[in-house]
Amino acid sequence: MIYPVAGDILFSKAQVLAHGVAPFDPMDHGLRLALHKRYPVMHKEFHHWCHRHNPTPGEAWLWCAGNDRCVANLLTQETLPGHAHHAGKATLSHVNHALHALERLLRKGTYTSLALPRLATGVGNQAWDDVWPLIQNRLEGLDIPVIVYIEHKPGKRAKEPLP
Repeated sequence: MIYPVAGDILFSKAQVLAHGVAPFDPMDHGLRLALHKRYPVMHKEFHHWCHRHNPTPGEAWLWCAGNDRCVANLLTQETLPGHAHHAGKATLSHVNHALHALERLLRKGTYTSLALPRLATGVGNQAWDDVWPLIQNRLEGLDIPVIVYIEHKPGKRAKEPLP
């Protein structure tokens, strides 16, 4: 079941937090930066994974901490040319493929819940009205609560349907 909420995803009690990135993303602003600061090992291992696998947009990489918290890095964006590896715009095709990859990863494991933001609508530059149906189509069939932060309210805990 999908639950739209308003609040700050960083306060989510969901086991898996998802966010959009580009391959080799420096994670230097927004939610990416917050997750980078909270989980510096995740950021380091993401870059190691990128160097080993040379991923393309549309893939997903799941990282789990020892405390049972996981971060799903959804490759929704292209990497801009140059050495800085900054994230460019997302495409709806990349978003759809990344959500499909996330769905497969979650079905393989025993995950209890998922939270994600308004994916690909910030730096990704996509319209929420185009992204929302992709999320619904791909994730509605999961047997876990899917909490979508449709309105960002910094510092405010959302009313999630989780214990």
